[in-house]
Amino acid sequence: MSSTALLCFISLCSCFSMGAFSPLLPEIGRAGALADWQLGVVAGALGFARMAAAIPAGWLAGRYLGSTLCASPALMLAGTVLLATSSSFSVLVLGRLILGFAYTLGTVSGLIALLLDDRGPGASVRLNIFEFSAMIGVLGGLGLVGLLPGHWGWSFSLLIASSPLLLILAAVPSIRRRFPDAARAPETRASRTSDAGRGDRMSVTLWTMFAVGIVLALAWSAVSQFLLPLRGTREFGLDRGGVSGLLMLAQLVDLVALLPVGRLADGLGRTPVLGFVIVVLGLGTAAVGLGSFPWFVAGCACFGFGLAGWMLPVGVIREHTRAEHLAWRMGLYRVGVDAAMFVGPFASGLLGEENAGIFVAAVGGLALVVGARLLLASSRRRAAEV
Repeated sequence: MSSTALLCFISLCSCFSMGAFSPLLPEIGRAGALADWQLGVVAGALGFARMAAAIPAGWLAGRYLGSTLCASPALMLAGTVLLATSSSFSVLVLGRLILGFAYTLGTVSGLIALLLDDRGPGASVRLNIFEFSAMIGVLGGLGLVGLLPGHWGWSFSLLIASSPLLLILAAVPSIRRRFPDAARAPETRASRTSDAGRGDRMSVTLWTMFAVGIVLALAWSAVSQFLLPLRGTREFGLDRGGVSGLLMLAQLVDLVALLPVGRLADGLGRTPVLGFVIVVLGLGTAAVGLGSFPWFVAGCACFGFGLAGWMLPVGVIREHTRAEHLAWRMGLYRVGVDAAMFVGPFASGLLGEENAGIFVAAVGGLALVVGARLLLASSRRRAAEV
């Protein structure tokens, strides 16, 4: 098995529990008699832990790559078991915090391991294949939870849907052989050129990609981790299967678009493709926030298409980063992204379901502005070249 294939296997198995959580959120709230703000804290705790762990995870992965790739699934399993043992608010938050730390450790480690093998052409496709495997895992978790009998309860359903984590633990010997703790990234020509003579200073391009990642994370977390499940059940009367179906629709569109978007980015350039994708994300997010049921469903599809651009900012960051700066910049990028993953459901929960729709629509508007700016910048660059 190649290094990329092994990383994709780890990503796929890790993401089953991520997909399983969202459709179960209304049941978790009913079982624990939780208010909307408490549900927002439970959902957002994952992002908070990811934000806090991003820099340490980048440091650890840069020095102990094999160990962090192995530790992540073990910690995820521990957090899932804790989460499923109680409906107590404090225990739910603690379980989500552990999951957030573990997921960040695995994600940052996987990205660094993947970028160690960056050889220029096809980089966007490789990154999107990695993201593709994660989306397959999320889709698997959504589908499995939707198929399980409702009378089994949310905790048992979550444990069943998270069982692929055991497969990663079985593959630990292979992971240790493939990824030693001390690994160095070869420099690409782009990273040497872009950072030459600048030390480790951040460019405008890098800050722009950080902003894009934050917008993507805000939209994803506010929609999939809070508003879509709650609005679907309370306003449109959907059951667990119905909520899972809409989330699966978004994931399926994401999966179908992911690899073509990567190929287009390699052929046309990441900036114009990313701009178009973010504009579509903004339209879909706004529709999920305020639209009637037909627009709500259509918004889920557009929202899923927008998520196909998730890995494009990472590729741009790699192009503009010297090898010795990669780990900390990826950690810094994850801080911004994971902070947004905390703010999305947390702010939605504080606002309550009705006002959360307005907040989500505002996030969609922000995505439209960012996407339009990227398209305008790309157009001006091409005009200057001509």
